[in-house]
Amino acid sequence: MFSRKSGRRPVGGPRTGPENQPAESPKTTPGAPGVSTGGSDGGYNAGIAVFSYIVGGIIVWSLIGWGLDNLWGTRWIVLAGALLGAAGGFYLSHMHGLTSNRISAGDGNAARGPSQDEEQ
Repeated sequence: MFSRKSGRRPVGGPRTGPENQPAESPKTTPGAPGVSTGGSDGGYNAGIAVFSYIVGGIIVWSLIGWGLDNLWGTRWIVLAGALLGAAGGFYLSHMHGLTSNRISAGDGNAARGPSQDEEQ
């Protein structure tokens, strides 16, 4: 900020104004769409998200394949588009962490392999 009288920046003293206010902390976003952070409906919401990724991928890439089939006079690109969309949906679900196996609180150590008993 410049002083009106001298045209120079004032030396010392606290600076006020919007440019000197601390920046707001960035807003955090949840990990994956459809997955609740509280864990109450995580399984159902994750299943719906996986389903929507896969079906959405199939629909979008099938339409792209259908358009290319009409443009080029072929008949097989729509099938390739559907397969590509399904594979892309699985890939997105996996990368968003929706297909991981989660151990619930009641499982204990049963799913972790053989026990490590102490020698007696």
